[in-house]
Amino acid sequence: MNDMNQAGLPATLMLQEARQAADCISTQISENSAAFHALGERLRALRPRAVITCGRGSSDHAATYLRYLVELHLGLVTSSVAPSVRSVYGVSQDMSGYVFVAISQSGRSPDLLAATRSAKAAGAYVVALVNVVDSPLAELADDCLPLHAGVEQSVAATKSYLCTLAASLQLVAYWSESSVLAEDMLCLPGSLRLAWGQDWSRLAEILVEAEHLLVLGRGIGLSAAQEVALKFKETCGLHAEAFSSAEFCHGPKALLQRPMPVLMLCQSDATERWSLHLARELNEYAAPLVLAGATLPEVMSLPCLPFAPAVMPLVLVQSLYKVAAQVAIARGLDPDCPPLLRKVTETN
Repeated sequence: MNDMNQAGLPATLMLQEARQAADCISTQISENSAAFHALGERLRALRPRAVITCGRGSSDHAATYLRYLVELHLGLVTSSVAPSVRSVYGVSQDMSGYVFVAISQSGRSPDLLAATRSAKAAGAYVVALVNVVDSPLAELADDCLPLHAGVEQSVAATKSYLCTLAASLQLVAYWSESSVLAEDMLCLPGSLRLAWGQDWSRLAEILVEAEHLLVLGRGIGLSAAQEVALKFKETCGLHAEAFSSAEFCHGPKALLQRPMPVLMLCQSDATERWSLHLARELNEYAAPLVLAGATLPEVMSLPCLPFAPAVMPLVLVQSLYKVAAQVAIARGLDPDCPPLLRKVTETN
């Protein structure tokens, strides 16, 4: 087996870009504060009935994080729209009184653009979180908030995903006027810098020979589980599936009849007690169970500093990007250029 110590990792683009996320988010906070403040005022005046999100891949996972922030701090029902309803089936939906949040790195995917045009025509107020500010999506939006992730060359998105989560946190912090979220937002860059130094090569040693992986999260951490599973698929060719830890108990738990690694992501909010209870139960069946974001004496727990619940998904994902790169390299793969994939995916 290759040496999995993180000090010997090649300087891949994926690792470089994941590490850059803290600086990109610092830029985002300083450059976008006035725009977020003004948008927060507009949205409070608008008093929308609901929030609709739209994105593909990592962008849709980021939308899960936004959904929990909106529902927890604003009390607004939030749902992810299916882009193909408009782009493939040609069906329009009534979105009067809704806020429609379109999330994209490139801002060019035809199905996302079709869904956004339809939402705007149907009466929605369109907000775009996009990295390319001169993209068609940015031009369509009533408000465009640049991610400031900069150029991302690795096919596997890292800093653009983390910047999308940071933008989501800023959006809800200004909209809800939450002092707690505002403080979390300002702590983000420093938290990511601290977290980057954590050595999780122990997990990489487990996964380098694995065929399957289950990734569990709950509440605001579900988005992190979704993104981590995708990255292990993309970069390592590892069959990884994400589940809500609650949904996992409604059927998928039967998968553990065949022992396989389970990675459980936690944050110190109202979900933590349930997650730790489930971790004790699953520890008997998983091979092994690994906790990230919390600690139990009887369960393998990765070293992690105690960050705020809204911050924890970002620091866990950033650290797990590093693990994915380690595993890919140990398997003889290039995490920057996964087979069959390209950087910009355009679907109809």
